[in-house]
Amino acid sequence: MKILIYTVILLLCALTVPVFAEEAIDGTKPLICASMQAVSCAPGEECERGLPESVGAPQFLRIDFAKKEIIGPKRSAQILFLEKSDEQITMQGFELGMGWTLAIDRATGKAIITFANREEGIVIFGACTAQ
Repeated sequence: MKILIYTVILLLCALTVPVFAEEAIDGTKPLICASMQAVSCAPGEECERGLPESVGAPQFLRIDFAKKEIIGPKRSAQILFLEKSDEQITMQGFELGMGWTLAIDRATGKAIITFANREEGIVIFGACTAQ
């Protein structure tokens, strides 16, 4: 009887575990990222919200950790700095006269990328997943 009870308990526990558990982003496998919303701000002006294409951002981009490169449909950018913590992966670089920082939550894949120069700042919200 105890064996039957333990078997039922194990089956119930097994059913509560997700069938397809997503892998945490580890910073080794290539990622594909989708941009969803953009905010652009300049000193003394109201910030503008819109779709990423309104600020010239691509809808999708790929991250190749092995090559330290972010690849878009029109151009690529080198990752000049990469830091991994338990919670996030942070990358930085420089493109088209702007410094950028990309932070990806390792558990959820949610991502925020910022671009800045002396005249404006842009924040793009998105999400990444393993390819």
